Amino acid sequence: MFAVVRTGGKQYRVAAGDKIAVEKLAGEAGDTITLGDVLLAGEGDKMADAGKVSVSAEIIAQAKGEKVVVFKKRRRHNYRRKNGHRQQMTLLRILDVGEGAKKAAAKPAAKKAEAPKTEEKAAPAKKAAPKKAAPKAAEAKADTAAKKAAPKKVAATKAPAAKTAAKKPAAKKAPAKKAATKDSGDA
Repeated sequence: MFAVVRTGGKQYRVAAGDKIAVEKLAGEAGDTITLGDVLLAGEGDKMADAGKVSVSAEIIAQAKGEKVVVFKKRRRHNYRRKNGHRQQMTLLRILDVGEGAKKAAAKPAAKKAEAPKTEEKAAPAKKAAPKKAAPKAAEAKADTAAKKAAPKKVAATKAPAAKTAAKKPAAKKAPAKKAATKDSGDA
């Protein structure tokens, strides 16, 4: 199975066992990472749903690319600058291209999401008793919030009115002068 993945602003066609050099990724040699941005996946002529496919890879090494020489020159000004640059890169070995890795990772996350829901249901039952005991405190808070919100609305409505009064009508332009015609006197 193959996949087209995007990492570091570039796209790579990968299959299990391939070695690729990509822009620098966080991690050390031996770490396993998942390339999540799968654009296309398939096997032979048959295409698969790219959303379900995940690509796992192992970091072989963190390395530098070939040196690029940057030479600047301006003629007749004795201006020459020479710089070099070596881009940081990560060497990856593609371990697996398949649909199973993402599904397995999604299931534990779903179980974690279900567990807090049951805890949240128990927590509101405990909080309900204190709310019944102090309804006046809640009303007082609501009243103070309403008082604080009202001045903000008033200030917001007054500001645009001041701006419209400050505008002056646009000045009229003087009519354009006609170009003078020259007579050559040959008539």
